[in-house]
Amino acid sequence: MTQRAIVTAATGGLGFEVARQLARLDHDVVIVGRDPERGAAAARTIGGRFVQADLSVLAEVRALGERLAAEGPWQLLVNNVGGMWSERWETAEGIEASFAVNHLSPLVLTEALLDSLRAGRPSRIVDVTSSSIQAALTLGTPSYAEVEPGGYYGMAVSGRAKLAHLAYNRELAERLRGSGIAVFAADPGAAATPNAAAMTPEILPPALRPMWEQILEGVQRPASEAARSIVFAATDPSLDTGLVIGPDCTPSEDLTGALTDELVAAARDLTERVLKQ
Repeated sequence: MTQRAIVTAATGGLGFEVARQLARLDHDVVIVGRDPERGAAAARTIGGRFVQADLSVLAEVRALGERLAAEGPWQLLVNNVGGMWSERWETAEGIEASFAVNHLSPLVLTEALLDSLRAGRPSRIVDVTSSSIQAALTLGTPSYAEVEPGGYYGMAVSGRAKLAHLAYNRELAERLRGSGIAVFAADPGAAATPNAAAMTPEILPPALRPMWEQILEGVQRPASEAARSIVFAATDPSLDTGLVIGPDCTPSEDLTGALTDELVAAARDLTERVLKQ
């Protein structure tokens, strides 16, 4: 049976490579993105379909979720949306962008699609996580008392948001255990993407800036190679729900060590407060 899949932020870069590889594995892929021209071109290339939405705007994400839920059932949701920026900015709804894009947006879309994923079971949710979590931890364990603590360092702020989403991902896996919906996180590692190409040294916390040249070398890795861990999490039949898949396509606990009960609770509280604004 053809698997019906949704891949967010897939008009270029890593998301496009994930969508292309899934299409080659006979998935019927819907690409979600903001730019209609890039989206139409990407959909033509892989033989899929494009749906437009600005994933930084939660109202658009909710509308997208309603639209796609009505088109269900679905077998796969890949939450690839994410990003990091050298300068702080806020979304049209006044939310710090990294927290909105890396955490709130995929959470809102996932919750909207749970019933249609349940209808398509066995089905999977794959959240793209990031080693930027390690950058966040160089500033100490995030308290989540505020959306943006201290100075703005884009990689650390992104990592903090990814850590909040990883906490949600782990909770979701347990909530859905036995439901027929498997939940995974996948770390693609460094890759040559448009977002990576826009990075400047200021994106790093000061303690990591001596590693700038090493980081630049890492982001020369082809996106097609980085996509493999995500596609593996999305398709390998041997995987049990709740795993984090590392860049080498094996289960990894490298990013979960910071997920204390206190941090998970604080991230959940912040998430609820921001979503109620």
